[in-house]
Amino acid sequence: MDQFEYGNFLLESLGRAADIALQYYQKVSGIAKAEDNNQVLTKADLEIGQFLIDQIQSKYPGHNIIDEEIGALDNGSDMTWVIDPIDGTSNFAAGVPTYGIMLGLLVGDTAIAGGIVLPSFNKQIYIAEKNKGAFLNGQRLRVTEENSLRSSLLAYGIDSHQEMPDLTYMECTTLARLIQRIRNLRSTNSAFDLAMVLEGRFAGCLNRTSKIWDNVAQDILVKESGGVYVNFKGEEIKYANALQRTKENFEFIAIAPQFLDEILEVVRTFNDERGIN
Repeated sequence: MDQFEYGNFLLESLGRAADIALQYYQKVSGIAKAEDNNQVLTKADLEIGQFLIDQIQSKYPGHNIIDEEIGALDNGSDMTWVIDPIDGTSNFAAGVPTYGIMLGLLVGDTAIAGGIVLPSFNKQIYIAEKNKGAFLNGQRLRVTEENSLRSSLLAYGIDSHQEMPDLTYMECTTLARLIQRIRNLRSTNSAFDLAMVLEGRFAGCLNRTSKIWDNVAQDILVKESGGVYVNFKGEEIKYANALQRTKENFEFIAIAPQFLDEILEVVRTFNDERGIN
């Protein structure tokens, strides 16, 4: 890890952000966001987000920043930091330990560095840089080498679509088809699921409803762990014009490469039923 350009910054910033989260954990409640009842906000989200913004502006004052709660700060740079102050805020607000903090860095439209910390799991910090690997506590991370999807655990995060209830029912049908292919389903709908993929404990995790801050750190971590990070069409995710895409929906499949074709075979039936090409 000595070769990491942003490693120390990620470790220090995420470690201190985790301390803030733990100060609030099981001591705060959340409120649903007006624009999306699936999304919850706490005082901790705001404080952690501002702390990470301050850290970035101190160390990299010319870089752009995207924060889930504050939005986009455009400094005209090709470098953009992307912050998810608490991924899994609903869990956090309910006193459930499966939540994380994510910080990623884009150069242009490509994720080149990122980290995730799980505060309630001994502040475990997962970090990665492009072409330099992914690590946890100095140990190299690798996705699972298991070859049987039926012998594997898979995570799938799902939100309700109150405005389009049929979409929720269709997605549940796809989920049922996936369950028939795996050993068991797991779902915290948070950074914890992704961490289990990085450690090789889950075959993968999927989500059709996310934002840019849910993706950038994950993207580089999965790829540097030997995994594949694509959308539900099997296409690599690009983040061009990231500052203008804070309201855009992103979908992702984070998976060990040997399982990608089988997963796509199932999820493409969802696209076919919706008439998506």
